[in-house]
Amino acid sequence: MAETSSLPFSETQIPQQKLFNNNSLQFPLILSPINHTNFTDAIKSQKQWLMSRLNSNCAILFRGFPVNSASEFNDVVEAFGFEELPYVGGAAPRSNVVGRVFTANESPPHQKIPFHHEMAQVPEFPSKLFFFCEVEPKSGGETPIVLSHVIYQRMNERHPEFVQKLEEYSLIYTRVLGEGDNPESPIGRGWKSTFLTDDKSVAELRAAKLGMKLEWLENGVKTVMGPIPGVKFDESRQRKVWFNSMVAAYTGWEDELNDPVKAVTFGDGSPLPADAVYDCLRILEEESVAIPWKKGDVLLIDNWAVLHSRRSFDPPRRVLASLCK
Repeated sequence: MAETSSLPFSETQIPQQKLFNNNSLQFPLILSPINHTNFTDAIKSQKQWLMSRLNSNCAILFRGFPVNSASEFNDVVEAFGFEELPYVGGAAPRSNVVGRVFTANESPPHQKIPFHHEMAQVPEFPSKLFFFCEVEPKSGGETPIVLSHVIYQRMNERHPEFVQKLEEYSLIYTRVLGEGDNPESPIGRGWKSTFLTDDKSVAELRAAKLGMKLEWLENGVKTVMGPIPGVKFDESRQRKVWFNSMVAAYTGWEDELNDPVKAVTFGDGSPLPADAVYDCLRILEEESVAIPWKKGDVLLIDNWAVLHSRRSFDPPRRVLASLCK
C-alpha cells in the first residue's frame, strides 16, 4: 500500500460532495494529478491503493487528467485490467466507439434516465462502470450517483412492509423489444442488439442463459425476467444494498411498446405500491450527488454500491462508458 505522500494523485474537494459515516466518508472521492502524472502508469502502479479507496468511497472521479479522446479513455480502462463485460440483456440504446468504449444511453437530451444499478434486471451485471466526458454539456446532463445501502436503510425505515415483501418475493421485469433500435426511447434497444444476433433461435438461447423468457409478438418480443432479487447483500462491505431497476422501470420504461406500471411487479405478480415507488424516487434524489461534467472527467463507479442516473441537458454532450466484470 502506497504512502499518501508518495501518491501521484491529490484529493480534491468540491461543493457537491457529501459526507457519510459520521463525516468520515467522502462521496465520491475526487482525485487530481500531481505535476505531470502519466495517468495510465499511475493507475497500474497504484491499483491496489485505488481499489482500496473504491471499496471505501464506492466511486472515484478523476478530474484534470489529460484524457481527451475515446481511445485515450480506452487506455485508462485497460490500465485497470478489469475483464470486459459484453452488453447482453441491457435496455439502453448504445453503440461501440473504440475498443471497450461505448456511447452511454443515446436517448434524446430532454429525457431523464432514472436511478438504477447497471443491468440489475439480469443475473450477470458489471461490477465496475466507467464514464468519460468527451464533450461537456452546454447545461445540465449530470450523472447523479447515490449510495445504495443508504437507500436500503431509508426505505426500510419508511416502508418496512414494502421492503419485507420485496425481499421475500423479489421482482419481475417485463419489457417489449422491437426488432431494431429506437433512439427516441431510453429503453429502445431492439432484440437484435440486445442479444447480439438477428437469429431468433440464437436470441432464445442467449435469453435462456440470462434466465429470461421470450414471447414473440408481431412487432417484436416480450421479455420476462425474474423473479430476481431487489435487495442484495454486498459481500465486500457486509451490508444490504438497494440493488434493482425498480424506480427506473416503474417511472421510465415508457415508449410505444411499453407501459412502465406493468414493466415491474413483485415476484408473485402483484403490483408495486405507487406511493412507495415515488417515495423511493424522492429519497434517491435527496441522497444523490450530482457533479457537473467537465471535459476529460473519468468517473469510476462500483456498481455493487452505487446507483446512477442521467439528468436532461442542452446539447452538445458526449459521455462514453465501459462496463467491466
